[in-house]
Amino acid sequence: MEHVTSSLMLKRPITVKAIVTSRWKEEVQQQLQGQISQLDKQMQQLEMQGKRTVEEIQKQTKNAANPQVTKQIENIKSQVNQKNSEILNKKNQLLQQLQQVQLLELDKEVVQAQMESFFRVEKGDNLVKKLNVEIVIRDGVIEDIRGEI
Repeated sequence: MEHVTSSLMLKRPITVKAIVTSRWKEEVQQQLQGQISQLDKQMQQLEMQGKRTVEEIQKQTKNAANPQVTKQIENIKSQVNQKNSEILNKKNQLLQQLQQVQLLELDKEVVQAQMESFFRVEKGDNLVKKLNVEIVIRDGVIEDIRGEI
């Protein structure tokens, strides 16, 4: 009679680490600067939309001193300011990341992403070791897989 080993398929998180190279730094800096310019565009669009909306309200109402109109305009300005400060916060975070990337030493390892993979476990396996798996890449190419696959 054949002996059947029972096993399970589980899912585990895998940390992807990148080795800092000048090419990696360049690519990450370009991505961050691209995101920063997108936020700048969003702020400009927001400003223009806010102005247009206020102008529309002013055109439609004959009595600009009407308290309801004034309140409506204040609300719009307040919404624009709130959204603007949210975008500015994001922009500041990106600028900080950009600065951190510029300061990274070459050949240092940094966490770039988290992924998931399936793996098989059997009786007697060390679960802790099987859960601690990392992939190390250099310029997109896998250089090392650490841990028990």
